[in-house]
Amino acid sequence: MGARFEELAWRETPLGAISLRRRRDPSLGVEVYEVKLDDEFLMSSLFPVAEIELARLGLAPFGAQALDVVVGGLGLGYTARTALADDRVRTLVVVEAVEDVIDWHRRGLLPFAAGLAADPRTRLVRADFFAAVAGPTGFDPDAPGRRFHAVLLDVDHSPRHVLHPSHAPFYSPGGLRRLAGHLHPDGVFALWSDDPPDPEFERVLAEVFRTARAHVVRFPNPLTGGESANTVYVAQR
Repeated sequence: MGARFEELAWRETPLGAISLRRRRDPSLGVEVYEVKLDDEFLMSSLFPVAEIELARLGLAPFGAQALDVVVGGLGLGYTARTALADDRVRTLVVVEAVEDVIDWHRRGLLPFAAGLAADPRTRLVRADFFAAVAGPTGFDPDAPGRRFHAVLLDVDHSPRHVLHPSHAPFYSPGGLRRLAGHLHPDGVFALWSDDPPDPEFERVLAEVFRTARAHVVRFPNPLTGGESANTVYVAQR
């Protein structure tokens, strides 16, 4: 058995101090990996269900064709790993703003994400997702203007609760239209949110996309003994 608590990585970033921590939860008998930004918890390996469902729900509208996918925000890797488990996924571009997060995966600090960085279908791109949406190059610096079948985004807490004010314009009709321009016809945009479904944001999605739906993803909360929920929005051109 390892130490009860260990800080695996820490670094100051433009968004704040980001850290990766591992602790053993004696009540659950498991090792828990957590990411914090300053004093705020961003993600935990105790609650991967909605991140997994982000990939499953985002790829569900497609048939048997080969898929080129973007994941915005690498984090603990659950969304990217789930996408790679889908045999239809031909290429996966993961756009992550913090180099240290990419380094965690390359160094193998997250055992449940093993193989993600080494998979030949994966490219880890150090870039600001929101700047990539607004810029002419897009998500693949080696293929400017390249389009994708699906973009799966998990960066901010929700469209209303963003990590940085510069992210807010993305969630407007103009920002989402720019995102849609990076998708193939019938392409899908899927978004994780920590908040309940937001009718106002659903209206914004419906203004830009042909179809849009908010899925409530419920999961057991081992800390409270009850149930928690996140939202996954899925919109298709």
